[in-house]
Amino acid sequence: MDSPSQPKLYILLISLHGLIRSRDVELGRDADTGGQVKYVLEMAEHLSRRPEVARVDLFTRLIKDKRFSLDYSVPVEPINDKARIVRISCGGRRYIRKELLWNHMDEYIDRSLRFLKNEPYTPYLIHGHYADGGYVAKWLADYLGAPFAFTGHSLGRPKQEKLLQDGLKEEEIEKKFSISHRIAVEEEILGHADFVFTSTQQEVDRQYGLYKHSDVPNFTVNPPGLDLDKFYPYDATPEAGTAADAADASMEETLNGYFTDPEKPIVLALSRPDKRKNIPALVTAFGQSRELQEAANLVVVMGAREDFRRMDENDSAVLADALLVMDHYGLYGKAAFPKKPDFKIDVPALYRLAARKRGVFVNPALTEPFGLTLLESGACGLPVVATNDGGPVDIIKNCDNGILVNVQDPGSIARAILNILSDRELWNRYSANGIRNVRSHYSWESSTRRYLDTLSPLREGDLKRSAAIMKTSPVARKLLRVGKMVICDIDNTLTGDAESLNRLLDLLAERREEVAFGVATGRTIGSALQYLAEHNCPVPDILVTSVGSEIYYSGEAFKDRGWSHHIGRNWDREAIRRTLAGFDFLEPQEPETERQFKISYFLEPDDGHLGLIQDTLTGHKIRCNMIYSHQKFLDFLPQRASKGKALRYLSFKWNLPLERFLVAGDSGNDEEMLRGEPYGIVVGNYSSEMEVLRGKWRVYFARQNHAAGVLEGIRHYRFLEI
Repeated sequence: MDSPSQPKLYILLISLHGLIRSRDVELGRDADTGGQVKYVLEMAEHLSRRPEVARVDLFTRLIKDKRFSLDYSVPVEPINDKARIVRISCGGRRYIRKELLWNHMDEYIDRSLRFLKNEPYTPYLIHGHYADGGYVAKWLADYLGAPFAFTGHSLGRPKQEKLLQDGLKEEEIEKKFSISHRIAVEEEILGHADFVFTSTQQEVDRQYGLYKHSDVPNFTVNPPGLDLDKFYPYDATPEAGTAADAADASMEETLNGYFTDPEKPIVLALSRPDKRKNIPALVTAFGQSRELQEAANLVVVMGAREDFRRMDENDSAVLADALLVMDHYGLYGKAAFPKKPDFKIDVPALYRLAARKRGVFVNPALTEPFGLTLLESGACGLPVVATNDGGPVDIIKNCDNGILVNVQDPGSIARAILNILSDRELWNRYSANGIRNVRSHYSWESSTRRYLDTLSPLREGDLKRSAAIMKTSPVARKLLRVGKMVICDIDNTLTGDAESLNRLLDLLAERREEVAFGVATGRTIGSALQYLAEHNCPVPDILVTSVGSEIYYSGEAFKDRGWSHHIGRNWDREAIRRTLAGFDFLEPQEPETERQFKISYFLEPDDGHLGLIQDTLTGHKIRCNMIYSHQKFLDFLPQRASKGKALRYLSFKWNLPLERFLVAGDSGNDEEMLRGEPYGIVVGNYSSEMEVLRGKWRVYFARQNHAAGVLEGIRHYRFLEI
């Protein structure tokens, strides 16, 4: 994949769980389609504008669901000539909330590698967003030997603390949010990340500070930028008669229809329907203050909803709560909760409309990691009232365009809004400060410059070649490049003839740039590595061990988690043990031969025993893979596991057709992997159970034994010549 002419910077961003497209972004469609979507889209676009960047790809999940636009099912969508959205499927194609995606992350990793196999070069940096994107980015970075960056956006531990404070039980939080798994993933990410980018120092100190691995990565505070071509000052009105002018007029006309007195200033709130956004507190503040009701109208936009009844249960509950508060205080004619299709949400125009009416934007969130809406409204000249938690503290400090309040006190919210509405000089100062200071502190030009400056030691090559940055085993770089694989059983196939083994290894070493070398064995990984070392065999690129129940790359440290996840479904080792306990003709093998997905016995040859075992397991509705080899070893694996199935998994994962594999073996546990499309070799010293393969397509019975038989088969097929 790599070539001398490869451009310097190919950056891969990963954001999985939202509805992401380059146009008409459906922000607020649900709780998973919030500011992160906007962040990563604009980050991709503006990074790609930098001259030192060759390409930016934003990897997300492919969704083909009749409830949503077909845009989300397009595999590759250009953003511009240097940036793309790449959609990879996992867990089916229906849209599901992020908490249900965890079981499908390893599938996503495999499919991403398959996609990258066909790309002209590999990513220079892999940057995961949110915990799920961070998990995928971490493993892709390990495979590819690339630096790994992470942005959390929100974190599990602070969320867990807040939910407990709100009175939710631990069991309820776990069931709804899979919070313990998320926190464990975040800890793993922080233990491996080379760079962590945050929007505020508060995130570093008060949020990441809750994690035991918070002292491992390098933190860089780098707020996102703002698209200043879209969020421009309110007094730069569209030219009369243009489409933009017509859209503004239509939006204002729609809103005016909600109000008894449409000329009043607008108190605006804009958020997705999330409990943490605390919108009912703002409605309560408005409802409890007669003075505020006389001074302004309230506009609350909670996402791109169309039908209340078809909303997610959690989202609809939040909206219902806000509407009930409005009803309780009788705010009809004073408050608007517009929705589609009557109201086309043009967010920048909405801010400018509120600013032209000399209104105020309010962010009443209980917790706010950053607060992008404060930048958007500020850039348009709309003063703000915001929560005194998290990102807004930094924003108001830098921009001086509003007031921070305790959002759990409705009275404080109302008083802050009234202070700005009633003081013309204060409104003018906050408006002008927002327009000027957002441009000064929060442009994408400055954000991308800081981002690439953080990475500059990588480009200049002056970082220490530590395991954290210069990955020591970028196995994927070879496996994505090679065009062939040679996979051999170890005992009695590779070994048994030292001279022939050395000739085979020399031949493969000559072709190391185009051919990957692997072993497939019944041995455990530790036993296999020790045995290979004893025979002076270098560590293979791929090790399929424990009869196909485990896959490793370049040694024991790099286990293929995708394979483990794939085969683990419906595996119940204890049920198998209990069911077989009554068979006295089965003798358990030594404990060290057993693995998570492998149960092993000794069994003397007998025509009836294998059939009896299989019938018994079937009668107990236990599905597993039973493999008998060398007339004495009986192994039980998950139904999806075997050497042959592992071979097919490798073919899919590394996007290499099976006819590009050459496979050699000598015993029954090799039988399945020699069948079908790979080029198969049965060495001359084979066990009798291999006779079932004689005459099969692409199975060559060599005359010579051990590694000499493998060499004979390679010559027979002319495998290294084609």
